[in-house]
Amino acid sequence: MNAAFALRDVTIGYGGRPVLSVSGLTISDGERVAVVGRSGAGKSSLLRYLHGLAPGRVALIPQDGALVRALSVFHNIYMGQLDRHPLWYNLWTLVRPGRAEVAGVRRIAAALGLEDKLFEPVETLSGGQQQRTAVGRALFNGGDIVLGDEPVSAVDPHQARSVLAALAEVHHTVVLAMHDVELALAFSDRIIGLCDGAVVLDLPSAGLTPEALAPLYRS
Repeated sequence: MNAAFALRDVTIGYGGRPVLSVSGLTISDGERVAVVGRSGAGKSSLLRYLHGLAPGRVALIPQDGALVRALSVFHNIYMGQLDRHPLWYNLWTLVRPGRAEVAGVRRIAAALGLEDKLFEPVETLSGGQQQRTAVGRALFNGGDIVLGDEPVSAVDPHQARSVLAALAEVHHTVVLAMHDVELALAFSDRIIGLCDGAVVLDLPSAGLTPEALAPLYRS
């Protein structure tokens, strides 16, 4: 199986401050991986680093969503394919979206329960609806790999499972930082646990329990 990512003796940080040291970590094509650990353990830093290794193949869902709040759900989801069209086409779509673009985005919005919000400004939506909009942008991008930083933290459990299923259906390889360990275990093939600036757990999800992951959250 080919490797989507292979890290060897890497120190990841920002502002000159190391956050996470990785002696060896390989993520294979086709895996569904959940990265878990308490706040500040380095989950976001790891995802940013992975994104930098293969930006052309990756659809990214940042923790803050990175949405343009004054624009509609349609336009924020459409941004997933901005790099596939010339500037004039994107500007025209901003003013007068074509039928094909609206239909394509509408299908994704409907799958995420956002069809009735398609042309409403993102700033008027709830936190969970905004989060699903950010997921929709990644789905519309359709890259081989999706990296998501807490992509369902503001979504109820039933919707969260639907969103995760949609991501797994569209993207071949899925790597998500997740705060809900029960959901992480149910969704993923593999758990990567971070603590004290290091990878301290890397195991198949099958057979693991939330109790087994609890030490990752102790100070």
